[in-house]
Amino acid sequence: MDWTKAIQLAQLVNAAYDVFAGKSAVTPGYDVLATIYANDLATDKNPDGGRSRVIMGLVLQAQGSGNAVVAIRGTVGILEWVQDVRFGLKPFTSVPGAGNTEDGFTDMYLSMTLGQAAGAASVVNSLPSIPWRRPVTSLAICGHSLGGALVTLLALDVAANTAAPFNKPIVYTYASPKTGDPAFVQKYNQLVTGTIRTAIDPDLVPKLPPSPYEHVCDPIPLKAFTLIPPKLLVQPNPYCWHILSSYLHLMSLEAGGAILPPAAACAPPAGIEGILEGLRTKVSDVRGLIEEFASAAPAKLGGS
Repeated sequence: MDWTKAIQLAQLVNAAYDVFAGKSAVTPGYDVLATIYANDLATDKNPDGGRSRVIMGLVLQAQGSGNAVVAIRGTVGILEWVQDVRFGLKPFTSVPGAGNTEDGFTDMYLSMTLGQAAGAASVVNSLPSIPWRRPVTSLAICGHSLGGALVTLLALDVAANTAAPFNKPIVYTYASPKTGDPAFVQKYNQLVTGTIRTAIDPDLVPKLPPSPYEHVCDPIPLKAFTLIPPKLLVQPNPYCWHILSSYLHLMSLEAGGAILPPAAACAPPAGIEGILEGLRTKVSDVRGLIEEFASAAPAKLGGS
């Protein structure tokens, strides 16, 4: 596992969060070439979300090489999606024989365009015409949370419907929910040959939706705590188990280089007596985690 690459791409996803928040993108070693927009995730609590156009991601290219990257952020709407506990299936018609995918994710994916202008082209159709600084030699697609589901759909679409060099994407997801049914997973694994899926062990979002949804590959697990020796690595709550900064922190521990700190609110407490005892039971209670997650402040669920 190339933890350095996983961290580098996760930081580009973090830059997409920053752009959405009105901040400047910080992308050392990469040039930002385009911005991706989409309709916001529609949920029971926010049924009009599907009409709001929001910044969802960035298209970048490495400085001095042909490596291209599509980075997609998550959204606070994932909180409301978890709270809905109702996950409809719909055919993924972008690729023949690709089965069914979660309807909210699919609708949002199909609304993704390069730029905000009316009639803007989809990301897939735009890839060959982007003003790349150098000839593209490889494509990495990365996303966190809801963005993980969106890049899973994008990766299959790109693999099936573009030519070289775009049709062999390398995919990195962080905290991705399940995206499709077994037929979708089979088609994805047939056409997309390189996927790295990281998941913090107790993170709720990768556990959802329930069957018949499946993940496209096994996870590379990140531990939020250890029992032997007893140690908390991030604050033990559903918010800190999910946000991107916790993933970056735990990946940096695996990488063995400079340690990226967790968000201040997610720094592990000094004393752990009695905390670890209940964690195993807590993380297996998906319904309880949904209730806790749904009470989270939206600001805690982004890229901070």
